[in-house]
Amino acid sequence: MDPHVAANRALWDEWTPIHVRSAFYDVDGWKSGRRHDLLPLLVDEVGDVAGKDLLHLQCHFGLDTLSWARRGARVTGADFSERAVEQARLLAAETGLEARFVVSDVVDLPDRLEGDFDVVFTSFGVLNWLPDVPRWAEVVAHFVRPGGFFYIAEAHPFAWVFDDGDDATELRLHYHYWPSEEPLKFPNTGSYADPDAPVQAPFEYAWQHSMGEIVSSLAEAGLRIEYLHEHPWGALEDVPVHGRGRAGDLAAPRGRRRPAAAAVLTEGDQSGLGWTGMTGESSEEVR
Repeated sequence: MDPHVAANRALWDEWTPIHVRSAFYDVDGWKSGRRHDLLPLLVDEVGDVAGKDLLHLQCHFGLDTLSWARRGARVTGADFSERAVEQARLLAAETGLEARFVVSDVVDLPDRLEGDFDVVFTSFGVLNWLPDVPRWAEVVAHFVRPGGFFYIAEAHPFAWVFDDGDDATELRLHYHYWPSEEPLKFPNTGSYADPDAPVQAPFEYAWQHSMGEIVSSLAEAGLRIEYLHEHPWGALEDVPVHGRGRAGDLAAPRGRRRPAAAAVLTEGDQSGLGWTGMTGESSEEVR
């Protein structure tokens, strides 16, 4: 495993118990139905999943995976964090929802999971943790059943070029847009779900991926692009000029319009993709 990916996996192992008890994820509210469990965008664009086999890539501790199970899907979730998968299995048992969860880095998943799926799904803050998007796209295509589809909701790649410092008061270019083998190195303090939580990992690592790289990788993997939707709002926060929220909330730029979200549908005889804005911490500037 890439050493930066391994460092990120250790970080997500630390983050998982923080996230489970955080107000940001509001697990009790999710269990009781006091809050909506999936963004309307996802429900509308993924559509009816009742009776379908659904694979959720990079599922964290399974809230969205189990939300699709509530809607009648036969779900499988995969994540590289063993602690996250343990928590996902506990949630499934507590709620009585049928679900299967697999511990695996997404690029290794074909060696750890058999079969194919009507729906392959992933969302919000996933691509920036991946150093190799072409390989990721091959994995996606591997699991899409003929007649099925792939859908992703994620931050618009252009949203990541702006200054994300706490003192940023205007949109100002700070990071490169183009893909690079070398990751951005972010000093880690707490978590996006709880900035004050103590964590041991000193850094997190992220990779930039352009819109062209993402869409072309999916097409080259054999998926047919059905649509690319772009939106001026995002999920959660991505730079400080956005509003702040909790999991499942939407935030719009205050007085500024820029691409913060996007959606694509691809077919493998039918597959899909979509984007929305995520959190970033201050990092070393890249010129």
